[in-house]
Amino acid sequence: MKDVMHHWLPDRHLGVAATLSHSDELIGQVADLLFDYQTQPGGVFGLAEVPAGPFSRSVVERVAPIPRKIPLLVADALVALRAALEHALFAEVEFLDGSPLDAKAARLVEMPASGTYATFEEWKKKRAKNGPPSLRAGSELVRRIDGLQPFHRQSDPHMHPLARLVLHTNHAKHRTPAITAVRIAAMYQDDQRPRSIRDLPPRPEEPLRVGDVIAQTPMGTRVPMTLFPTVGINRPGTDRWPVLMQELEEISHWVRTQAVPRLVTGMEPPEPALPTRYEIAVGHEDERQAMAAGSTMSAAERHTQRLRAASARDGLVDTIGQMDGSPSARQITAWLAQLTDEEVLDRIARLKENHTYDPDVMVRNFEILKGLREEALEFARDGGSPPSGAG
Repeated sequence: MKDVMHHWLPDRHLGVAATLSHSDELIGQVADLLFDYQTQPGGVFGLAEVPAGPFSRSVVERVAPIPRKIPLLVADALVALRAALEHALFAEVEFLDGSPLDAKAARLVEMPASGTYATFEEWKKKRAKNGPPSLRAGSELVRRIDGLQPFHRQSDPHMHPLARLVLHTNHAKHRTPAITAVRIAAMYQDDQRPRSIRDLPPRPEEPLRVGDVIAQTPMGTRVPMTLFPTVGINRPGTDRWPVLMQELEEISHWVRTQAVPRLVTGMEPPEPALPTRYEIAVGHEDERQAMAAGSTMSAAERHTQRLRAASARDGLVDTIGQMDGSPSARQITAWLAQLTDEEVLDRIARLKENHTYDPDVMVRNFEILKGLREEALEFARDGGSPPSGAG
């Protein structure tokens, strides 16, 4: 029988699952604020056309200020992720060596993040005398810790999730919380639309500032462009500005699916994986049952889905609205508003990309769009009302 109750997780580590859930809730709050910020009516930045000799430059005229709550929540989420690791380690040490630990031994219980083999060896030496027995060289628990260290990633140990987690949390503890900024993730000329955003060359990881030149075209020439702004987070001590939600997702996914399970079991991560989130605002007679009923979709994945659905809604309003016999834009908006994000994305997925203008694909897509138009008409006929303020 398949284990759906996380029996591989000992009772002493149930609190770690709750900490991971708490972290995902915090990342969810970040996502909610980011969604409102990224979808604000005026956009997150504005451009002005500035003449420069024979050229016209698209210059950043304004950048909307990012809510201060966002970096504070980011710091809280990352601290919670690090706490999950530290709590798992401490609980395992107490189980192996007996509880409570004496004060000297307890102070030496910490999760290292060693970028080199030498620094990890130094960490082990400091525990040889006063550290708890389970953290001395040659122990099973030290073997588990060793396997999670950044130095095993020889190409770039600084990019290891544990190295990034420690970098962010150390900075947040002693200095200003995470620094965030708007940056352009991708852009293209509308007459050179790529098959996929992934096909676009990566853009520099740098904040967008007032006065930056985004594009330059010959004077009198209009070249429409599509820009993909995002919010980046600075990796302390570097000039890197990765996408904020991607950084949180990569670190949280590693902690939940790799670090905690390996630290607890010493084996390949068992199934089922810990839930990204479960109900922790109420007490449970059966914690494992609550965990089994939890979500497997992370806050970052929900955020991506929500942004895609918002973009899809805007696109469908324009596309369906141009078809003969369609309801008004207000009614189409109302129909789409009562659909879930999953339902909207399911409808968009029915349409096939057609970069080669294949006639058969065009006919098929048109038939699908007619079906969506009929759905909107039926919704309007049944008395579906537009949301207040819809235009």
